[in-house]
Amino acid sequence: MPTLHRVIVRPVITEQTSLAYQDKGEYVFEVHPDANKQEIKQAIERLFGVKVGQVWTMNVRGKTRRVGTSVGRRPHWKKAIVTLKEGTIDTFGFEG
Repeated sequence: MPTLHRVIVRPVITEQTSLAYQDKGEYVFEVHPDANKQEIKQAIERLFGVKVGQVWTMNVRGKTRRVGTSVGRRPHWKKAIVTLKEGTIDTFGFEG
């Protein structure tokens, strides 16, 4: 089991995640590949002091990248989408 601070790797801040945050109140995080939904929920509640309503997780396959004749692959990673019951998370640098 990964430790509390290693469960949440980083927030995923893209155009789509910003729209999901504004429209639905969903936050997207890159999480440890071995973390389950309960560990993710506990980590977010302890780190940010909020109440988590629902957690969706998915494994994202790494994209194939090519430089000249060499072909490589980016690493696979795990993504979690979190909806809150109450409170907000200020990972985006502004209050919505």
